[in-house]
Amino acid sequence: MKILILGAGVTGSSVAEALASEENDIVVIDFKPELLESLKERFDIATVAGNAAHPSVLEQAGVSNADIVIAVTDRDETNMLACLIINTLYNRPKTIARVRAIDYLTHPQLFSPSGIPVDFVISPEQIVMESIRNLIEFPGVLHISDFAGGLVRLFSVKVVAGGFLTGKKIKDLKERLADGKIRVAAIFRQGNPIVVSGEADIETDDEVFFVAPHKEVRRVLKELNKLEPPLKRIIIAGGGHVGKRLALALEDDYHQVKIIEKDPRRARKIAADLKSTIVLLGDCADERLLLDESIESTDLFCAITNNDGVNIISASLAKSLGARKAICLLNHVSYSKLLPGTGIDVAVLPNQETLGSILKHVRRGDVAQVSSLCGGTAEAIEAIAHHNNGANSVVGRQVNSINLPEGIVMGALIRNHQVISVHHDTVFEENDHVVMFAIDKKLVCNIEKIFQPI
Repeated sequence: MKILILGAGVTGSSVAEALASEENDIVVIDFKPELLESLKERFDIATVAGNAAHPSVLEQAGVSNADIVIAVTDRDETNMLACLIINTLYNRPKTIARVRAIDYLTHPQLFSPSGIPVDFVISPEQIVMESIRNLIEFPGVLHISDFAGGLVRLFSVKVVAGGFLTGKKIKDLKERLADGKIRVAAIFRQGNPIVVSGEADIETDDEVFFVAPHKEVRRVLKELNKLEPPLKRIIIAGGGHVGKRLALALEDDYHQVKIIEKDPRRARKIAADLKSTIVLLGDCADERLLLDESIESTDLFCAITNNDGVNIISASLAKSLGARKAICLLNHVSYSKLLPGTGIDVAVLPNQETLGSILKHVRRGDVAQVSSLCGGTAEAIEAIAHHNNGANSVVGRQVNSINLPEGIVMGALIRNHQVISVHHDTVFEENDHVVMFAIDKKLVCNIEKIFQPI
């Protein structure tokens, strides 16, 4: 597949890294040659220096032969204009555009068939905000993502020494959970996947992924002794796009929210837009400010500025001063290696969260949702079964007749908007939604093969 990526910033680079390893023909456009050189040194891709919205630059990059154009420059206007130009001059490529500003997104008619011709609009800030909000709803988990329109959730928990999960076998959990719709999808130990089987042991510090119906998640966490008290008193460090969106979502949900923002102009603006959120002008790493705001009685300190270093320092400081939980946003995944010993509970990786929303449009087959996991090394995919996949189709076949390689786990089956139990003799039907976990993204091609219409 030929993929054209507009923008070599943090998001564009992460998309290029994910797709270049899958035998795609990648071309990246950016006006900063130094960013392009860095990418070429790391990956087998082509680059073009120039303005991504100029027709001559797009033509130099081979836009007329591209299958997909992913516009993720730092400017919404450049992304939208590029898609408009591509739609006007070239009919072939599918277009995906990143749009960050709430002003654009609150007017969906802008992207209607008669508006700006963008096939798929993604908002990383909205995606990250929803990810953090899920973590706030279920404070005992490390990750949580929705599938099948929210009917199914994939979530992971950390195994602690002496906890309920420590030393258990997966077959023991099945007896405890007593529901065929709840499955262990994966176990990661020191970042490496462990093959899931009934005899597999769970050890301290493992990250265990579960798939469960939405309504069962809270019960599962309670059974695992991972259901923590609600997070009500929340301090958000950073009043940028993500911070403001998160405050807007939380203040209508009976939370007590404060935002710390160091830019006076930004602080005044978000204070005018928020209803009950208290906006504080100051440095989120200022110990005196945190103590003055009763950090010791705060349920959650959420560090989501645009500076990874500030996020790590302030979240670690808040936790040491008595905050019950701390979440830290990290744009550079390598910085997550610095977290052990800081007390920070969860790291949110925006690029990983955003990648899934892009991959679902890149994956071959009828794919409804993708979640990129474990630093991008693993994937969860929701695919739809169809008859018109010829001999490879799963429709009409039993689960035990599908020869998926070891490392792909079937997590859930949704039929007619109902989650049904999956057994070895379950027969797939037309339009079934199947949620699968691939412990290595190199295995995804096996899923694509049986869900790709002819």
